Amino acid sequence: RNKKKGKVPKTIGRDACLHAGFCASVPQPPTITHQSPKDYIIDPRENIIIHCEAKGKPHPSFSWTRNGTHFDVEKDSKVIMKPNSGTLVIDISGEKAEAYEGVYQCIARNEHGSALSNNIVIRQSRSPLWSKERIEPITVQRGMSLVLQCRPPAGLPPPIIFWMDNNFQRLPQNSRVSQALNGDLYFSNVLMDDNRNDYICYARFPHTQTIQQKQPITVNVLDTMNDTVLAAFLNGSDFWGDSPSGERAPTFMQPPGMHSTSMVLKGDTLQLECIADGLPTPDISWSKVNGDLPSGRFSFHSFQKTLKITEVTDADGGDYRCLARNRLGSNHHIITVVVRAAPFWISAPQNLILAPKESGMLTCRADGNPKPTVTWSVNGIPIENSHKDPSRKIENGNIILSDVQTGSSAVYQCNASNEYGYLLGNAFVSVLAEPPRVLTPPNHVYSVITNSRALLDCASFGSPLPKITCVVDGDLYIIHKNNTLEINVARPVHSGKYTCIASNSLGNKENHVYLEVKEPTRILRQPEYKVVQRNGMAEFECKVKHDPTLFPSMIWLKDNMELPDDSRFEVGSDSLTIHDVREDDEGNYTCIRNTTLDQDSASAMLTVVEQPDPPRDLELTDQREHSVRLTWTPGDENNSPIQLFLIQYEDSLHEPGVWVNMTEVSGTSTTAHLELSPYVYYSFRVLALNDVGLSEPSAPSRQYRTNPAQPEVNPSDVEVIGTSPDSITITWRELTGLESNGPGLQYKVSWRQKDVDQQWTSLPLANVSQYVVTGTPTFTPYEVTVQAVNEYGPGPSPEVVLGYSGEDLPTVAPENVKVYVQNWTLAEVSWDAVPLSTVQGRLNGYKVSYWKLRSLHKQDPEPKKPQELIFQGNETEGLLFGLHPYSQYNLNIRAFNGKGDGPTSSNQIFETPEGVPGPPADLKVENLNLDSLIVKWAPPVEHNGHLTGYLLKYQPINTTDKLGPLKELLLAANETSITLDNLKHSTRYKFYLNAKTVKGAGPTVTEEGVTIMDEAMTSKQVDIATQGWFIGLMCAIALLILVLLIVCFIKRNKGGKYPVKEKEDAHQDPEIQPMKEDDGTFGEYSDTEDHKPLKGSRTPSNGTVKKDDSDDSLVDYGEGGDGQFNEDGSFIGQYSGKKEKDTAEGNESSEAPSPVNAMNSFV
Repeated sequence: RNKKKGKVPKTIGRDACLHAGFCASVPQPPTITHQSPKDYIIDPRENIIIHCEAKGKPHPSFSWTRNGTHFDVEKDSKVIMKPNSGTLVIDISGEKAEAYEGVYQCIARNEHGSALSNNIVIRQSRSPLWSKERIEPITVQRGMSLVLQCRPPAGLPPPIIFWMDNNFQRLPQNSRVSQALNGDLYFSNVLMDDNRNDYICYARFPHTQTIQQKQPITVNVLDTMNDTVLAAFLNGSDFWGDSPSGERAPTFMQPPGMHSTSMVLKGDTLQLECIADGLPTPDISWSKVNGDLPSGRFSFHSFQKTLKITEVTDADGGDYRCLARNRLGSNHHIITVVVRAAPFWISAPQNLILAPKESGMLTCRADGNPKPTVTWSVNGIPIENSHKDPSRKIENGNIILSDVQTGSSAVYQCNASNEYGYLLGNAFVSVLAEPPRVLTPPNHVYSVITNSRALLDCASFGSPLPKITCVVDGDLYIIHKNNTLEINVARPVHSGKYTCIASNSLGNKENHVYLEVKEPTRILRQPEYKVVQRNGMAEFECKVKHDPTLFPSMIWLKDNMELPDDSRFEVGSDSLTIHDVREDDEGNYTCIRNTTLDQDSASAMLTVVEQPDPPRDLELTDQREHSVRLTWTPGDENNSPIQLFLIQYEDSLHEPGVWVNMTEVSGTSTTAHLELSPYVYYSFRVLALNDVGLSEPSAPSRQYRTNPAQPEVNPSDVEVIGTSPDSITITWRELTGLESNGPGLQYKVSWRQKDVDQQWTSLPLANVSQYVVTGTPTFTPYEVTVQAVNEYGPGPSPEVVLGYSGEDLPTVAPENVKVYVQNWTLAEVSWDAVPLSTVQGRLNGYKVSYWKLRSLHKQDPEPKKPQELIFQGNETEGLLFGLHPYSQYNLNIRAFNGKGDGPTSSNQIFETPEGVPGPPADLKVENLNLDSLIVKWAPPVEHNGHLTGYLLKYQPINTTDKLGPLKELLLAANETSITLDNLKHSTRYKFYLNAKTVKGAGPTVTEEGVTIMDEAMTSKQVDIATQGWFIGLMCAIALLILVLLIVCFIKRNKGGKYPVKEKEDAHQDPEIQPMKEDDGTFGEYSDTEDHKPLKGSRTPSNGTVKKDDSDDSLVDYGEGGDGQFNEDGSFIGQYSGKKEKDTAEGNESSEAPSPVNAMNSFV
């Protein structure tokens, strides 16, 4: 670590050590730490406690003065001074508190000086009784002004005034009647309602919590000057007002005149009031002359009659205008505000710690209005009367100390006073010689979050003042004057050890601290805005990433308050779940993840939605014959905007209890114009729809009845259906009760034959929806109408509906039927259309029926079922698809209409020509011997003509599934097998076979076969295995292989070579690992090679070779696996380093191994 020394010329004040209490052994002059207020009003019922606490080293002793002379505490048994304290406790039981009133001052002293408290003025609180007086009734003429004086007894502190009646109810106040700041009750003008006998002024004294009551005041209000007024004069009653009063312009009652002055101290609260009389009651307004009222600090009270300004400054001085105005005129009063100030500190004297021979200065700067007088004392003695000190002098009100000496410590008092108060400040001068001390605890660990500011303290003390040297890395550091080291943006690289050194002439002190920079706490998955239906579930996530050494806690707030104490709120490790959500759960939810160093928070809103509340207050207005206006008041939309209102009606006349949807209006509407039908008893209700669903219905409106009228619509869906050749059926949809428009609803059904000069036949019907007209000609057009009629008249003219009477079956079969054969599967048929007059209805088309009679090649086992083609409308020709080749067919045709089919035409027989045959059946390939195969098949099921022969093709398939050369053979039609000789042994062949007619070859069938030994040959070879000579031969071979393996093993251990080794070196089999060079041992075969089964051997069920089996296979060393035995049984193959896998290796027989199988494996 590269070190950098940062020096600062100045450390923190040396008195910091004393104030912090770290340097308990350092001498210190006294310092007052707690004292009673300057003006101390006591409760005469309680003991008097006058506080005075101080600190110093050694601990100071205490004494008191009272009214400027020494107060001997020990001589007064009622006075006790607390131990190690200057606080006085005065027991006034049995004594009068007045005896202890006076001005007290506490002196705390030790060997290094004396400190003084403020002058504490002790006064007893007083709540004197109201002087007894007889209050005469006050008579006043209506409209005149009036003042009821309170004049409470002087108390300490002053009482709080309020006016009440005999029932202890506050008297009402307003712009006409109000209480002034001095407690008097002012009436701008008197009304007859002011006539009462219980105007009572109360004074509450806050210290003693007592309330004093003035005698009730009676006010008699007269309406006119009469004998009662004269009687009042004769009886000695006060009469308020000079003459009968009418309306008048405002004049000021308080303060009187046009101008007044008010003085206020800086920092206090200013209250200005203006109360005016006048009739009507004047309005009061305020403004500042040549300025504005102070923004944010003024307010109006007592119905604009009082202007209140808080925290008064010098700028608040000046003239203020209050304006009283009524309709008869206005008047104003100017109040000049003078701001004075008790003394206040500009720079209070500060404690000073100096080393011997050092210099310093005590300052005492105060201000006020008028300018305060500043005086100095030393240890409580005026400085001019104290002993002379050559190192001390006074210049411009400051005390300058130079070349101080040990033992010259003292406490200096600065007093700044004017007529409004005083300030007393103590400051000690302590002359010390102390070596440096570092006040920051050693090895302290500071932990901060990455990218935040790190502050490392190096608080020190010493006299002379120590110089601080900080040992830090890099340049991104700031060292403050108080020796705090600041890293503005802390990074993990800043973690480590930091050293600061404090030194002065008496020595030096070193301190080490450590900084740990942690990863910040961050919420990765913040809660998201949720809209949840009432009674649903809301879940907020709050997943956090944090430093692994910090353990964040999780706090959930709702609207910045703690979560309700409710079991429905489930707080998980990273989530908040609210079950069964209610309306009052709606709000802002905040997740706070706290660690000891930082926190992160995220918020999301929860909105609870549900169906709207039902509309209410349904009203019917603008009532007309066939319309009405419906208005309503929407219910609460419950946080989901209303999209529309659904208006329903009930017809209690026709369908009582059934509510029918009538219309919809937008969600912003609260009214709808409704078109009504006659003869309906309407009741309406409204439902609101939002995203959640429909509200409950509103309460029904009052019933609204419409008058009957003739029908406005006729029955709909009128149809004329011919159900039989001699009738028609007329059907319609009946009118609803709402559509009937009146009583006595009937249907006038009318009909006549079309295009015939014939009158309408009509029939009135009721409560039916169909009528059958009989005796009509077959399939004849008719015109029909259905009209609604009630007791008030017929409906509109009905529309004419056209229909036909019923159909009958066609009477004539199609003629001139012809068939044209196109090929062996397709034929064309044509016919002449039947006359329309014979159809007896609408001609729907023709049905062509055809079926196969027989095959021309052979007799079919059973005839085929007829097939039917339908040709729509007037078509007279068509195609027949999917015919069988070389077959005989029969065909006929008939016309059909809506009633059914007509007579069938005469049958037409036709034949299809020969076609290509179907595929040969049952193709098989059988093994005959090593180089021969027999191919067998059966003739095609479908000859489709006369067979002319077969085409056989075949080709070999090699081990890579590639096809060899193709050979073809033409065979006679009567052949069903063939033997193929001179084929390659152990070879797979693919065969292709087609049948042929004169039209060509049919579809091809394929099959595969292999030239291998059959079971007979295998049986013969198995018999060889029973011969003794073969068993001896196999044992000799096994013994030879074992000897060869032993020799190979011995030679390889000796490093020698043998033929197999040479071939292995030549071919470099990649499946054999190389020999280790360091110990000369054999490389091992890979697991893949080791687990390959021998050809022809039995493989275990798990697919691996047992470990006991031989790891070597002679076949693996054969050339391509083709090694064989010669006729005498000797092995004629040779070893080879190249190994080839048999393509059928994975499909070997699972039979037990035998000598024959072993031999077969070499073939």
